[in-house]
Amino acid sequence: MFKAKDMFEAFQKYRGDAIVIPTGTAGRNWGEVSTNQKRDATLGGAMGQTASVVFGLAMAQPDVKIVFFDSEGSLLMNLGILETIAGKQPKNFYHFLMDNECYATTGGQPVPNAENISYAGMARGAGYVATYEYEDLEDFSSNVEGILSRPGPVFIAMKITPEIENEPIGRRSRTAARPRAQIIKDLRGELGVAV
Repeated sequence: MFKAKDMFEAFQKYRGDAIVIPTGTAGRNWGEVSTNQKRDATLGGAMGQTASVVFGLAMAQPDVKIVFFDSEGSLLMNLGILETIAGKQPKNFYHFLMDNECYATTGGQPVPNAENISYAGMARGAGYVATYEYEDLEDFSSNVEGILSRPGPVFIAMKITPEIENEPIGRRSRTAARPRAQIIKDLRGELGVAV
């Protein structure tokens, strides 16, 4: 396993003018490394749907290299997207999977059977043009330029050190929610609608 920030630094050298879309907890490191933030996009709160959105962007912009840093938790919620991407064969799509073997955003709960899953194997079976797997940063760093030079869709699975963001949901302190009636009253007041 290697740190997401170190991986992003190795990748950044070969980014060129690609649009880069990171997701998940590890993806937050990208903002510290990116040298062209005008060509970066983030998709917060779309777990399970991010690959679909980025794939749509790749289809809409076939002349632009689209690089997506996905998380295994999000991909597992929508595995059918692998077949859809492979079926359309977008030559500009580079699908990097940051596999930290846990749900880091929600408290670090382990992904079931994480050590035995081959995401690159799934992508290969679905029909991606090329797939790669990396657990070593040096190995990844020496191959990333070549990966980005080939036509897509390309899938790159990487074992990333977990960066746990939150306590599990059951252990978090709860804030009192406003009652529904109060929310409606407040919104009406903000919108100038008679209460």
